[in-house]
Parts: sequence; C-alpha cells; structure tokens
Amino acid sequence: MSRIRSAFVEFARAEEGNLAVIFAIAILPMLVAVGAAVDYSRASLARTQMQNALDSTALMLARDLASNVITTSQIPTKGPAYFSGLYTNKDAQNVSVTASYTQGSGTTKSTVLVTAKAQIKTDFMQVVGFPLMSFDASSTAVWGFNLLRVALVLDNTGSMNDYNKIGALKTAANNLVTQLSGLAQNNGDVMISVVPFEVEVNIGKSYKSATWLRWDLWDANNTNSWGGTYCSGGSWFTKAECLGHGYTWGDTQSTSDTSLWNGCVSDRDQSYDVSSTVPSSTATNFPADQERYCPVAALLPLTYNWSSVTSTINSMTANGATNQTIGLQWGWLSLLQQAPLNAPAEDPTKVYQHVIVLFTDGLNTADRWYGNGSSTSTQVDTRMKALCDAIKQTNTTIYTVQIDTDGAGQSAVLPYCASSAGNFYMLTNPNQIATAFAAIGTQISQLRVAK
Repeated sequence: MSRIRSAFVEFARAEEGNLAVIFAIAILPMLVAVGAAVDYSRASLARTQMQNALDSTALMLARDLASNVITTSQIPTKGPAYFSGLYTNKDAQNVSVTASYTQGSGTTKSTVLVTAKAQIKTDFMQVVGFPLMSFDASSTAVWGFNLLRVALVLDNTGSMNDYNKIGALKTAANNLVTQLSGLAQNNGDVMISVVPFEVEVNIGKSYKSATWLRWDLWDANNTNSWGGTYCSGGSWFTKAECLGHGYTWGDTQSTSDTSLWNGCVSDRDQSYDVSSTVPSSTATNFPADQERYCPVAALLPLTYNWSSVTSTINSMTANGATNQTIGLQWGWLSLLQQAPLNAPAEDPTKVYQHVIVLFTDGLNTADRWYGNGSSTSTQVDTRMKALCDAIKQTNTTIYTVQIDTDGAGQSAVLPYCASSAGNFYMLTNPNQIATAFAAIGTQISQLRVAK
C-alpha cells in the first residue's frame, strides 16, 4: 500500500505531459474556427455567384418585357428558368427562386424583383451542430428612370430605293417606336419626333405664316430650273442652293403666293446652320425653298400620338441628294423648348433623356453651299462636325447608323458624331437595320440593376 500511495504522489507531482494535455484541450476550438472560415468562404462564394446570376436574370426579364418578348404573367416561370441556366455553383443545394413584376404608377417605376435562397452542407461546422449554412440574395431591375424624348432623323434620299432599304427602315423605325412607347407609364413619359431628310427638310406647309421663315431665297418656279433655265451653274439647284454656290439665279419671281410653297427649307446662314440659336432675324431665320425632291413625309414634332408617328414613317419615300447636317439640326431643334418647334415643357422635378437617332445610307453630297449632289462633299462633313460638337455640349445622346450597300465606304463624320464608339452602327445589309434599331432601343430603355 505504501508503494501504491507513493506512485500516486509521484504521478500528481509529474509535469512532463502538461503541454500535450493543454494542446489536446485547445485543438478543438482551433479546428472549429479554421473550419468555420472554410465553410464561410464556400458560402460567400456561392452567394456572390448567386447575386451575379440574379442581377443577370432581372435584366433579362426586364429587357424581354420592354421588347415584348414575354408578358408580365410569364415572369414567375421565366425568372427561375433563366436563373437555373446562370447559377452553376455545385455546393449550393435546396435552391429556391421567385420572380415577380410590379407595375409602376405615377412617379413609381416598373420593377422586376428576383429573389433566391439556398444552403451549403458544411464540412467542419457540423462538428458543433451546424450541418447546413443558409444564405440568400435579391435583385431588382428598374427601368423608366428617365423620361424619354427621342428624335428619329431618317434618310429619305434616292438611293434608299436600292435593295428596298426604305422598306427595311420603315419596319425597323416602327419596331423602335413600339419598343420605346411600351416604356411609357403615362402619356408624355415617352415622346418621339420624326425628321425625314434629303438635301432639305420638309417642315410642313402649315408653317407658311411662321415669323421665323424667310422668303427672299424662295422661287415657286424652282422646278423649272432643271435643264439650266434659271441657275447659271447647276441644272438641279434650287434658288437658295444656286445663290449659295455662288451662281446666278435667272428667274424673275412671278408670284409671292406662299400657298404654292411645298414645305421645304434649306440650311440657315452660316454659322447658324450648326447651332440652336433662336430665330430672330434674316440671318437666323430658316430659308423657305422649293426643292424638287422635297420629302413627301413632313417633319413631325415631338408627340406621343403613336398613330401619327407610324403614319409619318410609313409615308416616307426615297428621292434626292444627301445632307445629313440639316436633318440632324432639325432633329436637335425638335427636342428644344424654343422656336421653331417649341417642344413641350419639361417638369423640372423629373429627369429627361434626350436622344437623336440618325440613320443614313450614304455620304454627304450637298447642302446650300457645297457639293454637286452625287460626289462626297468634305465641306458638308465639316459643317456637320461643327453641329455635332454643339449638340454634344448639351444633354443629348447621339446614335448614328450607316448602311453601305454600294461600297462607298464608311463615313468620315458619322462615327465622330456618335456620342461613343458603341453608338455608331456600320451596316452592309438591309436585314441588319432592324437588329441595329432594336439594340439602340434597348440602350435607350436605360435598364439597370437598382438593388
């Protein structure tokens, strides 16, 4: 018994194994802490990937709605379907997704909300009683933040007849109108103007009494100038163009009956031809002219009367030479709350997005001063660049679309005028016009992830 008692005393006094005992006691919480970090890292990655997939899903749903690809009743089923194709994290299990649509009203914008939740099976936390780690995320796509005012500046020149480009343009422009008008929650949220152009713009005969028109360059007999009867230097020039090119106009005006005017106007005096200066004098007023190929479709000021917009587009025909500058200027003027077109007043408490979409199938060939109507005119391009510089200084986004079906080559000025490289579209086939306009419509729709 004394030996046993002595052995217990010696064991109690022993210190050689204390470090191992302390380590054994401490190792468990250390392992739990390290394991928890690993499990949390896996869950964090799974949630990040979930958030990215939700953001993409919300945008896809909103874009499809704006493009009329799906209806609001399809949102609850389309949302999970889109998400499942985007979310591929292998650790996530018990994944559930819901998608819903809320119609905007008044100042509240339309939204698509997509939410998801899931779990991962833990590798380490299950040791302390947490076999699963849960996480969730959501994303909201909101559109219509900005009220839209869009000017469609559309080429009506003679070459648009080739390959039925004019027909393809009508279809694409009408589709764009449908796409944009669908974003409006209230009348006036989206307004569109249409500016058909060739070497001049037809503003409409209803403006014949406007104080901002000038008549000193108008001749009702202009169409008889073909053959060189009246203009000493060109058989096709109008009076305004003949004098602008430095030639002599030989007709003596036999009438001042402005009811004979066909509605066309030529470029304003330089440098007002590339500015938005309010007309107030002869130099700043717009010259009434009598262009032989005056566009059949007259300019339509900003409106949300969609039948009028469609009617204007459908009435377009192809004739005449190319002066993109005058079309672009009138497109810009149609967005401004001033003479000559006096766009509707804007609510100062709301945000407006001003957009010009310029479509053309050729290069600049003539204006009031330069060009012969068939060859490319670098002088007209120079005027147009000055105009684009002026527009870019305002709150206006410019999209330019060129289609080249005859090998003329890319314009030197259209990419310059576009607000960014991505705002210029170079096409070679009429079938591409609808695709380009649809892409522009999507950009204009201003879709973005809000949450």
